[in-house]
Amino acid sequence: MSYDNLAGRTAVVTGAASGIGEAVAVLLADRGARVALLARRGERLEAVAGKIRANGGQALAVVADVTDEASVADAADRIHAEYGPVDLVVNAAGVMLPHPVEDRRADEWRRMLDTNVAGVLRIIGAFTEDLVNAAADGRTADLVNISSIAAHVSFPNYAVYGATKAAVTYLSESLRGEFGPRDVRVTNIEPGFVESELRTHITDAELSQEVEGMLDAVGALSAEELADLVAYATSRPRRVNLRQIVALPTRQA
Repeated sequence: MSYDNLAGRTAVVTGAASGIGEAVAVLLADRGARVALLARRGERLEAVAGKIRANGGQALAVVADVTDEASVADAADRIHAEYGPVDLVVNAAGVMLPHPVEDRRADEWRRMLDTNVAGVLRIIGAFTEDLVNAAADGRTADLVNISSIAAHVSFPNYAVYGATKAAVTYLSESLRGEFGPRDVRVTNIEPGFVESELRTHITDAELSQEVEGMLDAVGALSAEELADLVAYATSRPRRVNLRQIVALPTRQA
């Protein structure tokens, strides 16, 4: 499998301090891309960036909060100053806080909406010009959004999380209509169960036990396996857009 099209590219990956985002950043850098890593945890970001550099890759750790417009703008300014324009954006930041809707956890609803939906939009807004200009110059340009199978499959107590991911899937579909004619590819990836920190966001003991039981029954994909899908999709010839990828553990129905 060839990843040659990733060499020399400049990528931005959100949620890069752990899980899927970290794995994506590490793999893209390993395949020759310069990678700007965005997340809130500076110490953890520096550790990931240090690992990439130790392996001969190029990495820039940028502390940023996707729920804050000014923070995203500052991050974009720093990336442009250090790396110039980018041509590959991966939205991997996300939060999952399941509870029955009747619990009315409005603070958690806002956090999921602001991270999973508005945060994705803030990042897209910050780098749209870069992507469009890269494509206009004849280079490959990619936007990758990490959604979830929960966008289509309902799970009890995950209504708000699923709704945020349905919004990401719809956003990706709509943006293909805006970006595709300008040669910017949009890929939407919907994973099933994945080993990540999302499960540690669950504070309810009963819901946490329920998730662990499901994982014991069907298993989970590794973050590295999801990263491989991102690298594969973004390294195809620029006329090929893998628009929608659903990736589940084989035992997950």
